[in-house]
Amino acid sequence: MKVWIPHEAGLALLGELPTEVTVEVAEQPDKLPSEVADVRFWVPPFLATSDSAALLRELPDLEVVQLLSAGADAWVGRIPDGVTLCDARGVHDPSTAEWVVTAILAKLRAFPAFAAAQARREWAYDGVAPTDELSGKRVLIVGAGSIGTAVRDRLAPFDVSFTLVARTARPEQGVHGVDELPRLLPEADVVVLLVPLTDQTRGLVDGRFLAAMRDNALLVNAARGPVVRTEDLVAELATGRISAALDVTDPEPLPADHPLWGMPNVLITPHVAGSVRGLLPRAYRLVGDQVRRFAAGEPLINSVVDGY
Repeated sequence: MKVWIPHEAGLALLGELPTEVTVEVAEQPDKLPSEVADVRFWVPPFLATSDSAALLRELPDLEVVQLLSAGADAWVGRIPDGVTLCDARGVHDPSTAEWVVTAILAKLRAFPAFAAAQARREWAYDGVAPTDELSGKRVLIVGAGSIGTAVRDRLAPFDVSFTLVARTARPEQGVHGVDELPRLLPEADVVVLLVPLTDQTRGLVDGRFLAAMRDNALLVNAARGPVVRTEDLVAELATGRISAALDVTDPEPLPADHPLWGMPNVLITPHVAGSVRGLLPRAYRLVGDQVRRFAAGEPLINSVVDGY
């Protein structure tokens, strides 16, 4: 059985594999590394392109696609019949949760303004301080999966209160349904987006959603750019009523002439929440476990079913 992975470093991180498993590295992410016969388990690159997904047509023996990303929106609907798609749920929990906490603190404590003042060699205080603070804030986490839980756990020591929202309510776990957002949004000081991109979540954050947010609230998007209607976000931010921290945008990459760049109430990072040094060790531990499960005929974890 042949397994394809996209990183040379992954060879040493997979752990011990059954003797019948052969692992090959694709030096060029969008190219076939060898003969396609008996390639049954494929790990695409972390930030796979449409060219990567097109390789599915060239792998007749493929049975498993194991992603290195938590999101599978680029792959749902493109996987051939008989092939199991698995995401990397859990791998990105620490890094994405850290980004969310960092982004919230950076915006509330005005670090972007202080960094700009540093670049100008100005001891900027007037007009910047006193800053806001995280203590006592009400945080609404839209997306109550493993990353949402990791965010909640990391924010807990900051003396904040939480409300978690999922596609459907889970009262026994204190999780509200997405249909309750119109009531919950006006109560939140910070709104964190962590939902997968699906037909149901595309454009979830529109003009009505944003208008329901309380004055001076912060929107944090660590999900996917199209979860937010960009034109509606720009219009709301232009009023100065709310602010935003964005790791993802729509379009992406964000064009140099896009109005979001010039807005003083926006913090933008280039989709880097999951791009940390610890990514590959965590990701390939998952891949190794999945390969061993597959070789043993055991059920795989993190299977993506019906587009989430």
